[in-house]
Amino acid sequence: MGGRPPTENGSVPGGVGGRPSTENQAGEGYRPESAAGDTTGFTRETLALLTENYSVVRAADSSVCGRRARVVEARRADGTPAGRFWIDAETGLMLHRELIDARGHAVVATGFSEISFTEPPPAPVVVDGPRRGLARFPDTGGSASGGRGAAAKWGDELDGAELEELRERGWPVPEDLPGRLTLHDARRENGAGPVHLSYSDGLAAVSVFVQPGVLDEDALGGWQKVVKDDRTVFRRESLRHWAVSAGDGYVVTVLTDAPQSTAEAVAARLQGSAAEPFWPRLWRGARRLASAVDPFD
Repeated sequence: MGGRPPTENGSVPGGVGGRPSTENQAGEGYRPESAAGDTTGFTRETLALLTENYSVVRAADSSVCGRRARVVEARRADGTPAGRFWIDAETGLMLHRELIDARGHAVVATGFSEISFTEPPPAPVVVDGPRRGLARFPDTGGSASGGRGAAAKWGDELDGAELEELRERGWPVPEDLPGRLTLHDARRENGAGPVHLSYSDGLAAVSVFVQPGVLDEDALGGWQKVVKDDRTVFRRESLRHWAVSAGDGYVVTVLTDAPQSTAEAVAARLQGSAAEPFWPRLWRGARRLASAVDPFD
C-alpha cells in the first residue's frame, strides 16, 4: 500500500481550527463533486453507499506530503481494490484518493502535492448588536455553525414525491444508473429550471443536470462528438470529465471525477430514458384490463 505521491498539484490555505478551507470557487456552497462532504470527502449518504457496495478495510499506514496517513481500501467482492484513500492521521483530511480498475491500475488519482496549515484569524470584537453578533458579519449568515457558503447548497432539495412527479411528466431522473450508481441527492432552484441529480456508488461521484430544451450543437465548439451505445454524446475532458446529450425534449449534462467513459455512459443512458408520461401509461393499462375482462378481445 505504499505512499503513492499525489498526481495533482494543490496547496491548502489555512482554515478554522487549523483545517484547510473548504470554500468552493465554482459557486457559493455548491460543490460539483457530489460525493465531497467533510474533510474526508464523504457525506453520510455516500459513506453508506460505499459500505453497501464494497468491503472497506484498513491497510498499512503510509505518508503523503510528509504527513502520516491512514490508508483505507474499498474492495470488490473478489477482493481486488476498487478505491484507496490516504487520510491525514491528525486532521482527518483526505490527502490522496485513487479509483482503481479491475486490472489494478489507478484510473483516477487526486490529492495534494504540498500542504500547510495556518492558524485561524482572531474573532472580530462585537460591541453591540444581536446575541453573539452573527448577523453583523455577512460571511456567517447568522448561523453559529459556520459561513453561509459552507452550509448552503445549490437549489432546494426534492423529495420522493417531487421526483416521482417529474418522472410522470417525462423527466429523465432515474433512481439508479449503470455501475451501481445510486441517486442520493436531487435539487432544483426555486422549484423551476434545471434539476441537479447526484449519483454515487460510494467511490465515484456523478453530477447530472437535466433541463427541458433542444441541444444547440453549434454552441459546442471544442467539444468532441462521439457515439456511445448508438447515441450521440458530446464530451470534454478537463480536471473533471464532461458529457452532454439530448433526447425526448431534454438536455443532459454530466460532470464527474470518474473516468471519461463513465460520463459518456451516463449521458447515453439518460438520453431517451425518460419515463413514459402518466396518461399514456394509464390508457394502456386500462386497455390491458379491458382485454383481460373481455375474453373475446
